[in-house]
Amino acid sequence: MSTTAPGTRPHYFVPQPSRHPAFAAFGLFFVIFGAANWINGAGWGKFSLFFGLLWLFWVLFGWFGDAIRESETGQYGRKIDLSFRWSMSWFIFSEVMFFGAFFTALWWMRSHSVPALGGVDNALLWPDFKAVWPSTTPGATASPAGVIEPFQTMTPFWLPTINTALLLSSGITLTIAHHALRAGHRGTTVLWMWLTVLLGATFVCVQGYEYFHAYTELNLKLSSGAYGSTFFMLTGFHGFHVLVGMLMLLFITIRLMKGHFTPERHFGFEGAAWYWHFVDVVWLFLYTLVYWT
Repeated sequence: MSTTAPGTRPHYFVPQPSRHPAFAAFGLFFVIFGAANWINGAGWGKFSLFFGLLWLFWVLFGWFGDAIRESETGQYGRKIDLSFRWSMSWFIFSEVMFFGAFFTALWWMRSHSVPALGGVDNALLWPDFKAVWPSTTPGATASPAGVIEPFQTMTPFWLPTINTALLLSSGITLTIAHHALRAGHRGTTVLWMWLTVLLGATFVCVQGYEYFHAYTELNLKLSSGAYGSTFFMLTGFHGFHVLVGMLMLLFITIRLMKGHFTPERHFGFEGAAWYWHFVDVVWLFLYTLVYWT
């Protein structure tokens, strides 16, 4: 917290040293450590992962609570608002690069790696290799040596298409809520925000059912060759971002109900909206490149 006297707004707010970054790093260690071991067959890894997530969410709850109190007590001026806008912009840019790396990996495998493996140079090693994408049988790209179980690929009908409709609808309801907030209609804003949160939560539930369908009926798993790994990495990370964005919108809605935002001063709302629209755009790329091609 700042040492600025209550009721005065500093030119630029400088908080005191905080425990939150160190505590967040502690939780992230258990998240990454647990996930890496769980993927590699260690059953205890999931407990480390869940512990790390719970710890991280507890830290973020306290961290954001401090930021809200600082904002509501008048510590944040125009300079801080500008700083937040730049910070959120660069954060979203880093997320663009994050997903860009996975999309590039998908493109490289489909356009370069698989055709190269099916070329003349590898004909003696795997004479029956079929350089096709996606692969569903041993001997094709999934498993030249026959070590990957046969699986079926995920089609766009109907769960992914339903999720596309849910996310696009949530982008519309969020935009309506933003216009209502700028017009000073707080009740209307809260109504449309709750609808947006509901659509986001429904998306997460539908994706969870999609994963259950993939594992139990299609035998499509993270270990199902290059197709399975890229499918679950791309859709899984996107689903996690949807969950985070939905929680952001949920807390923004609660703050709206408490009267924290005004038509002129509501960057917390805008920052969450930027993130949600980014998640929408990423899903459109996923829906097109992963499910349709």
